[in-house]
Amino acid sequence: MLYCVRYVLERSRASGKQESESSHALSGVFSLFPSRVPSVCDDTSSELQRVAALEPHGGNSRNSFQRIQLCLVEEEERPDSFLARFRGPEVRKAPSRSSNTQPDGSGNKSKGIFRYATQNHCEHGMVTHKDFLGDEPTQIKFFKYSMNCRAKVLHSFICCSCFYFPHIVTIIPHRSTRLDLCVKVSYLESRAFRKNWLLFVVSPSDDGYYRWLFVIATAVLYNWFLVVARACFDSLQVDSYICWLVLDYVADIVYLMDSYVRLRTGFLEQGLLVKDHAKLRDSYIHTLQFKLDVVSILPTDLVYIYTGIHTPQVRFNRLLRFPRMFEFFDRTETRTNYPNIFRICNLVLYILVIIHWNGCIYYAISKSLGLGSDSWVFPNTSDPQYSSLTWSYVYCLYWSTLTLTTIGEMPAPVRDEEYVFVVFDFLVGVLIFATIVGNVGSMIANMNATRAEFQARIDAIKHYMQFRKVSRELETRVIKWFDYLWTNKKAVDEQEVLKNLPNKLRAEIAINVHLETLKKVRIFQDCEAGLLVELVLKLRPQVYSPGDYICRKGDIGKEMYIIKEGKLAVVADDGVTQYALLTAGSCFGEISILNIKGSKMGNRRTANIRSLGYSDLFCLSKDDLMEAVTEYPDAKTVLEERGREILKKEGLLDENADSGGLQKEDAEEKVERLESSLDTLQTRFSRLLSEYTHTQQLLKQRVTLLERPDMTIVIHIFHLF
Repeated sequence: MLYCVRYVLERSRASGKQESESSHALSGVFSLFPSRVPSVCDDTSSELQRVAALEPHGGNSRNSFQRIQLCLVEEEERPDSFLARFRGPEVRKAPSRSSNTQPDGSGNKSKGIFRYATQNHCEHGMVTHKDFLGDEPTQIKFFKYSMNCRAKVLHSFICCSCFYFPHIVTIIPHRSTRLDLCVKVSYLESRAFRKNWLLFVVSPSDDGYYRWLFVIATAVLYNWFLVVARACFDSLQVDSYICWLVLDYVADIVYLMDSYVRLRTGFLEQGLLVKDHAKLRDSYIHTLQFKLDVVSILPTDLVYIYTGIHTPQVRFNRLLRFPRMFEFFDRTETRTNYPNIFRICNLVLYILVIIHWNGCIYYAISKSLGLGSDSWVFPNTSDPQYSSLTWSYVYCLYWSTLTLTTIGEMPAPVRDEEYVFVVFDFLVGVLIFATIVGNVGSMIANMNATRAEFQARIDAIKHYMQFRKVSRELETRVIKWFDYLWTNKKAVDEQEVLKNLPNKLRAEIAINVHLETLKKVRIFQDCEAGLLVELVLKLRPQVYSPGDYICRKGDIGKEMYIIKEGKLAVVADDGVTQYALLTAGSCFGEISILNIKGSKMGNRRTANIRSLGYSDLFCLSKDDLMEAVTEYPDAKTVLEERGREILKKEGLLDENADSGGLQKEDAEEKVERLESSLDTLQTRFSRLLSEYTHTQQLLKQRVTLLERPDMTIVIHIFHLF
């Protein structure tokens, strides 16, 4: 790995002092780089002290120096020090201050890196020293840059391309001619990054894993189609062999990367993703897919040394990576919103692969028997009409299609080998035809399952109305209502669809769909989120036909409604005169279900509301609201106050009435509660009665045993022992 170091240095030729200051700064920076042998980089601590001493405001520089010293000392004292693993034993002990002026081979005693630059007198100097990870030299390049003499600034940016040892060295320039050196060495960050990289595990449910499956599936399909075709059609291989070599080895690289990804692919164990590399490795090695993967990446291309590069059949082992392609298809079928269409496309792909392979085999057999040797084999390519590669492939594909679909109408076989091949093709064709018919029929049935179920419901309703002699007008309304449901895709029973989900997921879906709608209700705008979630789960969808009354004036209010779609009209008693129009997002009936004391209308409806067209509403019953607010007493008070404010604003609140609380329950509700309590008492009484009967039977049995003398003697003898 190369550490690229870019320096902006203004080297003044006016005075040696300035040159010395620059040399001190450079040597202080480069002394941070460890080396196995004494290099041109001088002692770290002493050079940093010299640079820090140049700053008139010594506090900042001294603090920077102390931080550097502390970081380096801690690294040296740690048993697993990152520096100790790469530094040689000869440089682990810091040299003394006298090491700052080590003479070079020419006797030049200039300090540090600046000594090297002044020795070579070049515009662009090059320094090499041993790399930390081995014997490869790391090259550091210096760039001379012209700047103002008085604003001598050294600005370095060290980019680390190796995650093993990412030094970050920053030199902060000041306005003065002095330099303030601030060095930050992030060894801990590098170790954490390396640890995260080594603990890398892929989750099968991630989108990145699915995209990788697409890449590997593309490589498998390339081998399935083109490797087989190149092995049979010589002109296809010879004309573009360089392109095929490049694509082949790109696919091989993808295969190798996939093997690594497969080793790092986690799996669920008791609902948790397993990240233990040993478990992942063992679970992968003991599968059939591992054996196929190993065979598929064997370097069979080495056979090219003996056979030449125009024998792509040696790469047929690459076809064995097919389980990854099937996995991609399975996950796509699960993810897509059109699974039936994808199944049909998948089936067509398999059929095309079989037809393609069969056509290639037909051409290979014809070539082995001799092109044009009889009427069954492929015609001789010496004829210009049959010499084209495109025409040859299309003819073989046509022959394969007619044979596998059992249509025939091709020349009859002549030789025994030809008869065997044709018989085998006919058998495969029969299986393919049966598979196509069965799968396509099943897919069409699945696609029409919802329609068939809905149509069965309509037929049942029609039969019932005819049996009961329902009027023609009402029958027409029922049919139109069903048509509206099907046209607007509302024929699905939501409760039936969601019943297979766990309660948690069902609640999240309900919140995602209905929460924003519920927030539009005036009395619920100040309620806490927990109550809204409880109410969302209790909303029930309802659909009304044109002309249907949702409620009439004077009716007892037991539900409130929220309009999702459609238009409702507030009409007079005649049903024609309209007072107001309610649209999507509006709600009504929320006051009547609260039974607020002091309401002039009590809990009765105050208007007639009629649907103008087909309307979709959400209904919340009074019982569901009361059940929800029992768990949220504060929310109950908020709802009551909010309802009183609305009634007061509309002039429907009796100010003389006693404030507070929901009104007492009406007679019907009392009866319902009494019935519920009576059922509970009956259950308890039945349980007590059964216990009493059982106890009575036990007592009778004991009395009977005591009355029998022989049994009494036996009992006494038993007690004696």
